[in-house]
Amino acid sequence: PCVLYDDCDGAGYVWVAARSLRSQGFTVNVQQLGIPGAVISRTFEDMAVQYGRNDVLANFIQQEVPFVKKEASLVTVFTGANDVNVMTTALGKGAGGTDPVAFIDQSVAGFTSDFSTLIAGIRSRSKSARIVVLNLPNLAGLPYLANSSLAQKQAAQRASVRITTAVINPTPDITVIDLMCDPRLYQASNLSSDGFHPNDSGYSLLGAEVGKAV
Repeated sequence: PCVLYDDCDGAGYVWVAARSLRSQGFTVNVQQLGIPGAVISRTFEDMAVQYGRNDVLANFIQQEVPFVKKEASLVTVFTGANDVNVMTTALGKGAGGTDPVAFIDQSVAGFTSDFSTLIAGIRSRSKSARIVVLNLPNLAGLPYLANSSLAQKQAAQRASVRITTAVINPTPDITVIDLMCDPRLYQASNLSSDGFHPNDSGYSLLGAEVGKAV
């Protein structure tokens, strides 16, 4: 992780993409707004706290969007995976009662509204910025859930697939990088030891895809 707002020229996908674009003759200045563990909105941040998670300390809409520079020409967005994990944690601690499907669908509906707010917020900060969004892989297929219960895998699959196919992919006037259908993103060799976050190799793949999208 890099210090917030600092261009540390690190190994994350943003810096990989920046180096790739610079090598092609583009001038690139990076403003690092990513916060490890962040969720999309205060709603999901509050849900995390309610169900005992202490690793969610920020959200995109309140802590990141207000700092997008007005002169930004490109904004990349990668969100949703932490939110899905918050949903499955809540389910595991009794949220949804006897109808976990309804809870997931209701939560995804909230994410839908939040995603619209997020994109609108970016556009209000920088009206000319091109927005590139990385959608979600099917989280049930990642190694970190390999030993989880069938119910948790089903919940993670339903939430992540719906966020990708019903929320991110149909959003107008954004460029979507399709991680859900990229088999490389499910390979352990491209993931950290936690089986969830990309490793340097995985982030290199993501950075290359951002470069192609640009």
